[in-house]
Amino acid sequence: MSDADALQSQIVIRPFQPQTDSIEDLTRLLNQSYQTLADMGFQFVASYQDAARTRKRMQNGHCLVGLLEGELIATIMYYPPALAKGTQWYEQSHVAKFGQFAVNPLHRKRGFGDLLIRRVEELAVQDGAAELALDTAEGAHHLIRYYSARGYRFVDYVQWNETNYRSVLLSKSLSDPSAVLMP
Repeated sequence: MSDADALQSQIVIRPFQPQTDSIEDLTRLLNQSYQTLADMGFQFVASYQDAARTRKRMQNGHCLVGLLEGELIATIMYYPPALAKGTQWYEQSHVAKFGQFAVNPLHRKRGFGDLLIRRVEELAVQDGAAELALDTAEGAHHLIRYYSARGYRFVDYVQWNETNYRSVLLSKSLSDPSAVLMP
């Protein structure tokens, strides 16, 4: 069994199930995971949002959760091309996006985040998207390096009303199916 297979056998990635999953637990995961960025001075909405805001942000996309031995340890929001909004790049008919991507700090650097990103890349391909995009703080150099190493490139800048930083918009071409399988 390869390391990737072993890792995949440890985590269950599935859609958020409102009837059984806790929106409060999901919100705590987001707040806790984005605290590192808040400590760096970045006002990401996920660092302070409440459960009502989490629920509202989930209405416009598909929330996936990562469970390890039944414990919620990771999440990512996927927005297919028809639901990707907010910038000219996102609103193109061939662009999907993801956001609210979080891994519990105790479980980082184990590849769980990579699995979530690969899953949304696969969903985007299934939805006919040619590009998958995201945005992050311009000064979050570690995140920009992380995404760049996975094939995401700079596209534009955006300034959101709710943040205290300028964001970089990154996107990855999905037209080459092998690109989705990049580590």
